[in-house]
Amino acid sequence: MADEAIDFLRPQKGSVILDATVGCAGHAEKILEKISPGGFLIGIDADRESLAIAEERLKNFERASYTLLHGNFRDMDRLFEKLNIKRIDGALFDLGISSYQLENPERGFSFGRSGFLDMRMDKSNPLRAYDVVNKCKREDLENIIRDFGEERYFRRITGAILEERKTRSIKTTKELADLITRAVGGRYRSQKIHPATRTFQALRIAVNDELKSLEGAISKVWNFLNCGARACIISFHSLEDRIVKRSFKELAKNERALILTKKPVVPSEDEKRENARSRSAKMRAAEKK
Repeated sequence: MADEAIDFLRPQKGSVILDATVGCAGHAEKILEKISPGGFLIGIDADRESLAIAEERLKNFERASYTLLHGNFRDMDRLFEKLNIKRIDGALFDLGISSYQLENPERGFSFGRSGFLDMRMDKSNPLRAYDVVNKCKREDLENIIRDFGEERYFRRITGAILEERKTRSIKTTKELADLITRAVGGRYRSQKIHPATRTFQALRIAVNDELKSLEGAISKVWNFLNCGARACIISFHSLEDRIVKRSFKELAKNERALILTKKPVVPSEDEKRENARSRSAKMRAAEKK
């Protein structure tokens, strides 16, 4: 939903815009086209490999028109302080995993490609999915799979993991996905998703502390937005969308925001056909009062 996000964001020539999840710079490129000349893009990402790709993609723009920063968007206040940024004219958060991350088996995000159970956005993070799967106590693992994956069979999956751990460590995405399929596969026959989908989501959220990061970032970005500036947030599962919805409602209740999307904007049927990964995307936007 790149075009829809840009329409809501309304970037103008000379604007200062935050792309809080710059990734491989797909949105950043479109934003820079709108704000140049005279504008400035701040791109943040926890993944250094994605930042390298973004740098290459944006090389045709004036280097003074953007900066790419390694870090978590919940630390934007600290990052902005280094740049002496006091106010911004808009902010975009695209919370999805990039195709580059999903398709690289070394990153361990996808059960469709066998690789080590990593799932770290930031490789300096000491916690890996391997550590969660192989070292967490039963209660903690059940809570992660239940709360972050909304997986109804969390006890059965946790039990299968603990049983496997008695004899060997679970090292790869394929090993874990196959184990989950054996444990609950039959119960997913009538569903459209792979039996491991929710558990993999839960592990990724836990490893990267994604929900707390999002809550903190929405609160902080509002302090930096100019009056009339907008924030657009694209989420990909219900836990994220609930946080965005609740945060915007609270800001509106305190007369700090005007909600622009009474219902979330979803991809068109054409976009879903062209990009199957977009099917779960929901975008919400709000304007600072």
